[in-house]
Amino acid sequence: MKARKIGELTVSAVGMGCMAFSHGYGQIPPEGYSIEAIQNAYQHGCTFFDTAEIYSPNLSGTGHNERIVGKALRDVRQGVVLATKLFLDRSEVRKDGSVYDAVRRHLEASMERLQTDIVDLYYLHRTGGVSVEEVAEAMGLLIEDGLIHGWGLSQVDVGVIERAQRVTPLTAIQNIYSMVERDVEKAVIPYCLEHEIGVVPFSPIASGLLSGKITTETKFERNDDVRNWVPQLSKANIAGNQPIIDLLKQYAEKKQATPAQISLAWMLHKYPNVVPIPGSKNKERIIENLNASLVELTDEEFRSLEAALNQCKVYGHRGFTR
Repeated sequence: MKARKIGELTVSAVGMGCMAFSHGYGQIPPEGYSIEAIQNAYQHGCTFFDTAEIYSPNLSGTGHNERIVGKALRDVRQGVVLATKLFLDRSEVRKDGSVYDAVRRHLEASMERLQTDIVDLYYLHRTGGVSVEEVAEAMGLLIEDGLIHGWGLSQVDVGVIERAQRVTPLTAIQNIYSMVERDVEKAVIPYCLEHEIGVVPFSPIASGLLSGKITTETKFERNDDVRNWVPQLSKANIAGNQPIIDLLKQYAEKKQATPAQISLAWMLHKYPNVVPIPGSKNKERIIENLNASLVELTDEEFRSLEAALNQCKVYGHRGFTR
């Protein structure tokens, strides 16, 4: 697989979001299946794996997903880039004595679960409880300590990014981005391009919508399935977004690819600093997503696809700020 740079890190052009093995898409697979799926992705050329301390069934625990990722990749640790995330509350800072001590406590727990002595990319999962400048300072110290290689923020706009960047240069921004969630194109991606910051889109296939496999008759699982509330996946909005799916199918047929692969190839062609991390709990879908890196749109194909996409109305919107 081709490689890309996010900050100073070199990663596969398509990474792997690992959340679905623990949360968000209904019944989780057996641990052995999940480990094998992650290892298959590595053997297929994926070197960039994303997790978070909060990813556990129903978000009711800590570290379930990190443990799976750690077990799956411990024997190839030097060949992969590991990204994880923390939540931070002001009460923790008061208890631990400083932002640095609180962040380091979270980090050390994640490193133990991931079976590693360094995290390549450490994100603040959401901003809010602690100023981003204080977190940026703590992250800078952790880089100096040799405990992380780089750091990032998730679901943030340019104002927050600028404030953090002034304190400790960022490696990556992880925001929602897909053909039906394009807000980051206005300012976030241009800023990141200018400052050599990677953009790591989560939900780049819009929770499966852009795969073309979801219809108005699709029934999602009742327990722990985010697709029940994703705006684009209401019955009315699935129907409304059908022209986008039809467009993807048209290009998929032309390129001997799948709609999901076209949606990923589109963003890879558009921006050199974008590395999507599609997630799935299905082994076959994971490999399909990784193979999007092999689908190359010509400049003319991209321009035509972009022009047609710009004519489509999007039904449903999540956004990337709170």
